[in-house]
Order: sequence, then structure tokens, then C-alpha cells
Amino acid sequence: MNSSAPLIGIDAKRIVRNGTGLGSYGRTLVNDLAQYPLRLNLYAPDKGCDDLRSQIIARENITFVYPTSRHFKSYWRSRGIIADLKRDGIQLYHGLSGELPIGIRRSGIKSVVTIHDLIFLRHPEFYHPIDVQIYKWKFRQTLREADHIIAISECTKRDILEYGSDLVSEDRISLIYQSCSPRFEASPIGSSEDNQRYILSVGSIEARKNVLQAVQALPYLPDEISLVIVGRHTPYTDRISTWAEQHGVAHRVRILHGVSDAELPALYAGAEAFVYPSVYEGFGIPIIEAVRCGLPVVACTGSCLEEAGGPHNLYVAPGDVLGMADALRRSLKGAEDREQRIQLSQQYIHRFDGNDVAGQVVQLYERLLRASI
Repeated sequence: MNSSAPLIGIDAKRIVRNGTGLGSYGRTLVNDLAQYPLRLNLYAPDKGCDDLRSQIIARENITFVYPTSRHFKSYWRSRGIIADLKRDGIQLYHGLSGELPIGIRRSGIKSVVTIHDLIFLRHPEFYHPIDVQIYKWKFRQTLREADHIIAISECTKRDILEYGSDLVSEDRISLIYQSCSPRFEASPIGSSEDNQRYILSVGSIEARKNVLQAVQALPYLPDEISLVIVGRHTPYTDRISTWAEQHGVAHRVRILHGVSDAELPALYAGAEAFVYPSVYEGFGIPIIEAVRCGLPVVACTGSCLEEAGGPHNLYVAPGDVLGMADALRRSLKGAEDREQRIQLSQQYIHRFDGNDVAGQVVQLYERLLRASI
């Protein structure tokens, strides 16, 4: 790699620690960025999970960097990292998950931050009040520090302008969609190994994700249809299990914990449809994964999910159980126009292809670096 190539610092905490949305965003983006003439230093507070870290393709222009100081990891990431960035000659630093180190603007290092969502402001009822205040302070502090902001959807961009209007103008925000890993592709498998028919849901199992609405739709669907839910166990999981038992559908609900990233494509391949009933999202990358795997999607209205899935998937209001049941029924194999809707949705999501996303990010980096000369 040419030593004159721009040296970019990347916040890699969630790349090595987070198996879901934020981590997936970072890993996919870094792998795509590495194909450009850039040198990428990935700054992580520790080595995290070997399985996640190994998803970063080894290239000569990618280097993981860990703290050498004795600072607490949280302090290093929020403040102490700046000394390391200056030591390493970083020209631009990219915070991938809505945060930047305090003082980076004063350091003279250009900065970009990706903001995924402001759900804690739009729907504070899903968070502890103290956490809402902490996240709000971090959001406003980040707006003060950032030279430029990437919003991953029009929905998120609108929220940034609404809740940060006194600190940021629209010309400091770029809409750059996130992309999905290339391992998610349509497969000829088409059915699960044991021939069971199922609808799939992937994501954090929590109240905001609202997967209970999909469980409540099961009694209105054919008896042979099951729901497979993938995510970490939470108290909300117990609420789902209790409802399913009380309403006689427990045998049709399968909740899978600890599913590895490598195992997900096979679960998509075996499903008939994908359901994502979240009340509010910044984007909803599982929708893109599902469409790329050849599945019709049923999701909820009210945030960015129509933007992610496009006009050919089906959307219902949060809480509309009968509407969800009808949409799911129309998404099962043999339903009218199902295959045509899948094909049109796959055409729609080409706008999220990885190199297009990375190319836009590189152009932003180059523009900011030119402005600093």
C-alpha cells in the first residue's frame, strides 16, 4: 500500500464486540473501504470476539490498534484515544456508532460520525430515563465535535435536524445508506432441512422490536406455519413465550439464541417470509439481508422500514395484528404476485450495494481532507 494514501482512523469497538446491526455496519463498510487506496487503522478498546474480528478480511492496508495506556477502556475511547490518533498521524477519524472522542475538533484531526438512529429521543419510553439523558448529552456533544455527519436513512436525517437544529445545518449531513454483507444472497435451497415451513425474524428481542405482534398473528395463519425468532434472550423473550403458551401456539414459536453470523444465511434460505415488526428503526439492515436472500418482507410503518424495503414489500401499523396476519399470508409460497414482488424488491435494494456505499464514504473523506489542506 502506498504510504502516501490517506490514513483513516475507524472506531472499531462494535466491529469486534457487536454481532448485530452496528457491528455488521462497521464490518461491511471496512471490508468495502479497504478496496480503495486508503490506509485504515481500526481502534478498538480490546480484541473483542475472535469470530467477529475475523470477519474483517486481512489486507495490508488494515491495522487493528489497541490502547497501550492504563486508562479505563471507556475513558480511552471517549478522550484518551486522541493522543493515539495524533501519535499515529491519523488524518481523519470516523466514529461508526454515533460517537466521537471529546476534543477531536480541537486536535485538528478531521472527523466524520455515522448516526444510525435517535430512537432514545423519538421513543424514550423504551429506555431508562437516565440512559436517555446520557445518550442525549452524547448526541449533542458529537454534533459539536463532528466536521461532518452521515445519516443512514432519510428518517434519521430528519430526526437529526429536528433534535439538533441548534447545533447542525443540513449541509453538514450526508445521506449514505448502509449496505449488507455479500454472504446474504438468494439460495437454491428454498426450504429448511426438516421441511418445516416458517417465517423468520432476526434482531434484538426487545419491546421496541415488537416481535410479539408477529407471534399474535400466528393463530390466523395456517397451522403448519411456524415463527423462528433469532436474538439474544431478554425479559421480553419470556413475555413472548408466556403469550404463546397461553394462546396455544407455543409449539409454533421457536426462539434461537446464540446463532452465529455464519449460520444466519441458512436460516434465511429456509424461510418462506421475513417479518420485522419494529416500532421504530434507523434503517433495518435485516430487511436488506432478507430481500437479498429472496424473501418477501412484512414490516411496520412509522419509521424507515419502507425506505429500506421499498414499495413492493408489505407494511402494517404497529399493533395491527390482523393486518400483519393478512400481510404474512400474502407472503407465503403460492400467494398471488409473491414472486414478482420479490424480484422487484431485489431490484430496489441495488441502491444499497456495498461498493456504492463505500464509494460515497470515500468521496466524503476526500472532500474533507482537501478542505483541511
